[in-house]
Amino acid sequence: MKLFTIGFTRTSAERFFDRLRRAKIGSLVDVRLNNVSQLAGFAKRDDLRYFTRELVHVPYVHRPELAPTQELLDAFKKNAGGWDEYERAFLDLMAARRVHEALSRDQLDGACLLCSEAEPHHCHRRLVAEHLRRAWDDVDIVHL
Repeated sequence: MKLFTIGFTRTSAERFFDRLRRAKIGSLVDVRLNNVSQLAGFAKRDDLRYFTRELVHVPYVHRPELAPTQELLDAFKKNAGGWDEYERAFLDLMAARRVHEALSRDQLDGACLLCSEAEPHHCHRRLVAEHLRRAWDDVDIVHL
């Protein structure tokens, strides 16, 4: 099984959609809590639904159960929490939500997890992908 991840900040729409097209993803899975922020530019929910359908020819799906809670985000971003603490709390949340049981492998095979962070190192999309790899074993993660 192949699972892609991508962030949309610090890139152009052209480069973003080219990467998705070249990777031949099966769907774009938005794992953000808030997917309608004006700060998201071309990556707002309704725009992404249109662009992925028209430019990449794949469906757009929003999966908020793969997003952190607002409390976790605030503790990390607004209250200057550490990444290690955030990572532990987020992985505990994924385990409590039992996302690896709630989602089917077929739904995510070839999918691309979307979040805002430009790089996956300190982004929850990487944590989601790695959580699923631990639960499902044979998941190949590709960060676009």
